[in-house]
Amino acid sequence: MKNIFTFCLILLSVITAKAQDTEDYIAEHVEVAQELMRDHQIPASIILAVAIHESAAGNSRIAQHLNNHFGVKGPNNNADIRSAYRDYESDEESYNHFVELMETRAPFNGLFGKYDRYDYKGWARGIQRSGYARSRTWASQVIAMVDKYDLYQYDERPEDYIAPVYKSPVYHRKKRSTSRFYTVKAGDNLGVIARKKGTTVKTLMKKNRLKSARLKPGQRIKF
Repeated sequence: MKNIFTFCLILLSVITAKAQDTEDYIAEHVEVAQELMRDHQIPASIILAVAIHESAAGNSRIAQHLNNHFGVKGPNNNADIRSAYRDYESDEESYNHFVELMETRAPFNGLFGKYDRYDYKGWARGIQRSGYARSRTWASQVIAMVDKYDLYQYDERPEDYIAPVYKSPVYHRKKRSTSRFYTVKAGDNLGVIARKKGTTVKTLMKKNRLKSARLKPGQRIKF
């Protein structure tokens, strides 16, 4: 019983430390994020949220070994890990390069004319649509990060600013086809196939738009 209690205390301390790590990460990097926001008109909240998301608040291997906080791929000269991700001399260099990518590479550079420096939701969705991440939920995760840690407080919004309203994206799953197929063998006919598959000749003819009951070996029949 004592061991279980001790384990629970350790687990709780790990969880608490992890949350504190994120707060510490924000405190450590908020100044550079705000400087970039003022110079380049991209929300500090987005810069921070993307960095937290892509680097696990600085705990990822590429953040630890390569100073890469935004998951940017490229050559590196690091001997500690083998990686397809680019290395940087400092965290600040990684932050600056992320904003540089947004400004200089299409279609990201088109976002500056579309969203203002306070519209973090628009920026998150725009960056995703521009191909930054494959995950369809990437923008939602980044926005959730902004909201969870109140990162929008660093965007220096005017008191009378009215944030645009966006509809939540709806993802539709592709419907699976209910049709199955049977490959006709020598000696088969519609009656034989219907009995095998628990259907009727009429249904088979309708599903396959058959005008004749004649079948050829190798022919594929929906059932």
